[in-house]
Amino acid sequence: MRVVVIGGGVAGSASAIALARIGADVTVYEAYPDPAGPTGSYVSLAVNGLRALDALGCLEAVQQAGFPVARQLMWSGRGRLLGDAARGRRPDDSLHSVTLMRADLVTALRTEALRAGARIVTGERLTGPADPRAADADLVVGADGIWSATRQQLDPSAPKPRYAGIYYVSGTSEQSRVRVPVSRQGFNWIFARHGVFIYLPAPGGAIWWTAQVATPAPPPDPAAVNVADLAELFRAEEQAVAVLRAASGIRTANIGHVLAPVTRRQSGSTVLIGDAAHPVGAGQGASIAMEDAVVLARQLADVDTVTAGLAAFDAARQPRAGKLAKIETANRDAKVAGPVATRMREVIMPHVFNRFYEKATGWLYDFEPGQLPAR
Repeated sequence: MRVVVIGGGVAGSASAIALARIGADVTVYEAYPDPAGPTGSYVSLAVNGLRALDALGCLEAVQQAGFPVARQLMWSGRGRLLGDAARGRRPDDSLHSVTLMRADLVTALRTEALRAGARIVTGERLTGPADPRAADADLVVGADGIWSATRQQLDPSAPKPRYAGIYYVSGTSEQSRVRVPVSRQGFNWIFARHGVFIYLPAPGGAIWWTAQVATPAPPPDPAAVNVADLAELFRAEEQAVAVLRAASGIRTANIGHVLAPVTRRQSGSTVLIGDAAHPVGAGQGASIAMEDAVVLARQLADVDTVTAGLAAFDAARQPRAGKLAKIETANRDAKVAGPVATRMREVIMPHVFNRFYEKATGWLYDFEPGQLPAR
């Protein structure tokens, strides 16, 4: 089976590993010279993503490149603890969520893809399954992200991304320069007046943070958003502004987009995976992309034709993607809540979060993608 993968990020590199492991001849085309370069910020992988990494043979490398995060703490803007739960896992799961830079995750996946026998061609942008370089492939995997050209060729009437009412800015700060008491453990979420501020202590004395700013329109120049702007927006939240004032680095703002449900995700010889099919958000983008890769290879290995394998893959993944889309919608609504909803959350959340969080999310973390053939 000759496979062409369009996109060499998380989804594309993971699918290259999985498909090579079932015996396919895989070539990945990536538009950028270095997809593991300075693009993006940090990613957090819940245990379902780590199990997919284990099947791909990359778990140990990713764990060494990142660091475990055991807890998730939820705070009001006034510094009141609203909830404290296991991060990305059930409380009794010995496998802990891992946080690392996106570039390090892509590097680990690409290294394993090459070791599995895949070819990776960088600096070449394919325009979709109709591209001449994909013409004689038995399977084309569209792993080209939320702005997927593959999706538009597969279905010209497919939905297009739209602004989600929120933009993201990430950076780093120095713990030693933070002048007020802040949490020294876990993933910390602060529900603020203008969105959500997330920070987590990292090894070596750094704090990694992300400001998720809710606004009706995106900034006219994302590159112009600076720490002073963010400190002004979050000035009412003491922990957030203290971390921002200790900033040592900031990345260009990333505009958040949402995508309506994609109803046609495969054609019999072309399939969409990762954000090209379902940009699920909810901190699960990378994990779901790697799940997709493992499940796709397993379904193709179990049938006689590519068409049957893609149909089985689509049927297996649609229900999970739908449930995740609902969670992401609820998360996004919480981030852009008004003052009345914010006050109600402060009153109600301490009584319900710890009690119901595991029940609401356990199905997500329990997922087992299955095993692939040995290297």
